Formats: sequence, structure tokens, C-alpha cells
Amino acid sequence: MIDLSSLDIFIIIGFFSTTLIIGFWVSKKSSSSSSEYFLSGRNMPWWLLGISMVATTFSTDTPNLVTDIVRNNGVSGNWVWWAFLLTGLLTVFVYAKLWRRSNVSTDMEFYELRYSGWGGKFLRAFRAIYLGVIFNVMAMSGVTLAAIKIGEIMLGLSPLETILYAGSITVVFSTVGGFRGVVYTDFILFFVAMAGSIGAAYYLVNLPEIGGMANLISNENVADKLAIIPNFDDPDVYIPLLIVPLAVQWWSSWYPGAEPGGGGYIAQRMLAAKDENHAIGATFFFNVMHYALRPWPWIIVALASLVIFPDLASIQNAFPGISEDKLGHDLAYPAMLTMLPSGLLGLVVASLVAAYMSTISTHLNWGSSYIVNDFYKQQINKNASEKQLVNVGRISTITLFLISAIFALLLTNALQLFDVILMFGAGTGLIFILRWFWWRINAWSEISAMFVSGFVSIILNFSSLGDTLFSDSGLFPSYYKFPVVVLFTTLIWVIVTFLTKPDLTETLIDFCKKTNPGGPGWKTIKAEAANKNIFFDKESDDKTWSVPLGILCMICGCLAIYSILFSTGYFIYGDINNGITFLTIGFVFAFGLKYNWNKLNKLK
Repeated sequence: MIDLSSLDIFIIIGFFSTTLIIGFWVSKKSSSSSSEYFLSGRNMPWWLLGISMVATTFSTDTPNLVTDIVRNNGVSGNWVWWAFLLTGLLTVFVYAKLWRRSNVSTDMEFYELRYSGWGGKFLRAFRAIYLGVIFNVMAMSGVTLAAIKIGEIMLGLSPLETILYAGSITVVFSTVGGFRGVVYTDFILFFVAMAGSIGAAYYLVNLPEIGGMANLISNENVADKLAIIPNFDDPDVYIPLLIVPLAVQWWSSWYPGAEPGGGGYIAQRMLAAKDENHAIGATFFFNVMHYALRPWPWIIVALASLVIFPDLASIQNAFPGISEDKLGHDLAYPAMLTMLPSGLLGLVVASLVAAYMSTISTHLNWGSSYIVNDFYKQQINKNASEKQLVNVGRISTITLFLISAIFALLLTNALQLFDVILMFGAGTGLIFILRWFWWRINAWSEISAMFVSGFVSIILNFSSLGDTLFSDSGLFPSYYKFPVVVLFTTLIWVIVTFLTKPDLTETLIDFCKKTNPGGPGWKTIKAEAANKNIFFDKESDDKTWSVPLGILCMICGCLAIYSILFSTGYFIYGDINNGITFLTIGFVFAFGLKYNWNKLNKLK
């Protein structure tokens, strides 16, 4: 536990006050309609939405998760989430404009736009609860768990005290300010969070016990954790850490903030953009910041923690008040922060509070939008007034937080939850990618994938059969588990697709007219439309279809961002030659991206 100085307390109180003032300032406009409350009138600029996306994904559990990964698997272990850059840039160059064209209020509304009859209505209502409540609560509980651990170590707060103090302010702000309040405060939260993480990394790596970056990277506890690419001599290392994420995970698994084909709170921000270009610009800015630059301050602190706290026993000795069920490697991050000086400590605590508030407020508003627009308005009260919808949104915001807080008290570490969410979404991602471009995918495709993925994941993760098949002593290595779930789920939903009837032609024609996805996957529907004297815009012509060029932009963008990620790491390690090499490669692919992006814009 640390003692906060008057300066630290002043900084923290000032931050809380600013956030609440913004929330109440925008409350009147946010309350005017459900569109204002959940999408801020669809008039947001790209830079504000992009910063909001970055701030939202900088949650209290993110540095804890990165620390857990680095301490267990080294820097290269971060490929488990770095691989989602492919998903992110595919959304930028292919799906962002499609989401904005759809003009839906939530990505759940998409289901009734794309699928006809009972299936579309069922998916919209069921997934509104499945994602907006169940998965959303799981994600928020992971964030709250991290806040609990930070509160225990840094401030000596009990779990209930942390939830009461941080949660109550966040809920009040989220309930009053709506989406506009979330985005406006995210702008401030972003700079506070970045300043705190960078300042903490710089100070901690120069502690006398560590002695600077050169001594850190030569320390025996750290030397074998530095590799950005895992060792290819051991398949038990490189297959789960690199091959599975890059070959299977990024396109096959649903995860909040990295949904294949876009979705969730990323889609919410794209739908709130002024137009297609602002939706694309916001999503691209987010991916550059999230993957290329932001991870390194967390990684540096994680590496430094291996010197100060080499194992769990050392953390427990330093903080004997930590409860056994919360002891994990992710505690090393807040443990390191207790060594910060006055002033910087206040800024870092404020930055962690900022990270917590930004993420929780986004999840609350996003989940509440599902409950209001896709469940309450569709299933309970179709004639609800705008005032009623906003009030239901506020009630559901409070309820979602209370459920997630209770669940957070039952968890142990962030990586545990991350793995569970990935497994439950395994195999569904390919549908989210293809449903825009292949007319034959129907509601039953998604329904079967969703239930099969969940069922198989439960069998393999929570039964003796899973341990018998996939473990160190089982028939197969444990890293086969995820690809098996993906393969089995994919086979089932493809079979179900061809065994069930396609959606109504009228629904598919209307979908094409509104979103104009184009491509050969709609050839049958285009022929049906031509028979009815209905014709689409130029992008439906295969010669002007923008997706192949969008994929090329995605590849150039990924290589540019990964090169910058590598370059930054090597410069930090003091390896100037490799730093310059990867920086040069990054500029080359950035130029290729600019060239192809300009060509892509001409096809619109």
C-alpha cells in the first residue's frame, strides 16, 4: 500500500471532477433521443472516434494482461493479441464503409437487414443478450478485476471499496452522458493514460535496482523474455504463440474490439461517424496506435518487474495482504507502480482510473444499446417513446455494471478470462467475414456456429475429455485445442448452410441495394435482381469491386505497422541496426499502403 501525497490526491480529484462535469454538460443533448444517447447523432469526426477507440481498449486489465503474458511467455507471447491487427485492418479497408452504409443503430440490427424471417429476428434478440449481457459482463468483469488488484496493492482498498469508489463515478457518468459523454471524455482519458504509462515505464526502468535499459535487457531474469518472435526450435513455443494466432485465431475467433468483419463497440463508433471516410479514418488511426506504439511502455514495466519480483512468492512477500484467490503474475504491474514518486504516482493512478472509466463506460453504453434497440424495443415495447428508451438505457447501464462487479469478485486473473472468451468465439469469425459477400450464408449458419462453438468449448475446457485429448499427457498437445474447435465449428456451419433454405431473395436484394458489398458471391442475387429490373451501383461490377484492393491495403498496412512495432522494440533494446532496418521496411510498406489506398478511394 502507498501513501498518496496532497499533490497526488489533487490530480486524482481534478480528473474525477473533470469527467463528471463533461458527463453532466452533455447530458441534456444525450437525453434528447436514443440515437443521441447511443450514437451521438451520427456526426462524429474520425480523429475523435479514433482516439475514443484507443482509449477504450486501454483498460485497467490491458497492462495487467500484457504483464501476465510477458512474465509467462516473454514478449513474443503478445502475438496472441497482436495477430488481431489483421482483423482490425481488414475492417478498415473492407468493412468500415459497409457498416456505415448499412445505417443501422447497432450491429445487432444488421441481422434483420441481412437475414429474413424468424432467423434474423431470433439472432438479433438472442445475440443482443448473448453479447450485450453475457460476453459484455465477462469483458467488464476482467477490467474490474484488474481495478480490484490495483486498488488492493496500490491503495490498500478491499475489492468492494474499489468497486464502490471507481464504479459509482463511472456508472453516474455513463448513465448521464451517454455515448457523447463517453467519446468526449475519452479524448482526455487517452492523453492522461498515455502520459501515465510512458512516465511510469521511464521512471521504473531507471530505478537503482534495475539501472537503466541496458542493465535490464542483460539481466538473467529478463534475457530469455526479450524475443519479439518466438524461438522456432521448440514447436511447443512457436506454434501456440505465433502460428495459431496468425494462421487461425485472427479470422476465426470473436473477441470484443477485434471482431472479424467489425462489430461491437468498434462498429458503434463507425456507425457514429459522419460518413464512410470518417469511419475508415477512425478505425485506421486506432489500429496504428493500438498495435504499433502503445504496447511498449507496458512491456518495459513487465520486464522490469521480473527483476524486482522474479516470482509469485516475491510478490506475496512484498504484499502479504493480497488474498490468495487474486494472486497472479498480472499483479506485478500494479506492484511496480507502488515505487513511483509523488506527482507521477498521482498521474499514473489517474491514468489507471481513466483507463478503467473509459473501458467500462464504453461497454456499458454499448451493451445497453443492444438491450434497448435490439431487445426491449423489438421484443417488449415496439411503441416505446424516445424518453422511455433513454430511461431503459440508463437502467440497463446500472444493471450491467452490478452483474459484472459480482462476477469480477469470482475471478483470479485476466489471462484466464481472455482464453475463455477466445475459445467460446472460436470458429464463428469466418461467418462474420463472409456473410457480407456470400449470399448463401443464412441465419442458421450463424445459429449453428454459435451453439456448436460454445458447446465444444465447454466440453474441451471443463471436462475430463478435454484433458484426455489436449494436455501435456493427452493424445495431442494443448495448442491443438483451439484449431480443433475452429475446424469442427466450421464444418458444422457449412453443412448446415447447404442443408437449410437460403434467405428470401427480396431481403438479399434489399441488403445489396443498401450496402452494395459487390463481388462474385452475389452473382446469383444480381441475376435475380436483373430479372426484376433492379440494378446495383458500379461496385457490384466485378471489375470495380474494391475488396481485392482493400485486402492489398490490409497486407501493406499490417507489414508497415508490424515493422514499426519491431523497430520501436529494437530501438528500446538498443539494437540500432535492426531498429533502422525495420523502420525502413515500415516506411516502404507505408508508401505502398498510401499508393494503394489512393487507388482504393477512386473506386468508391
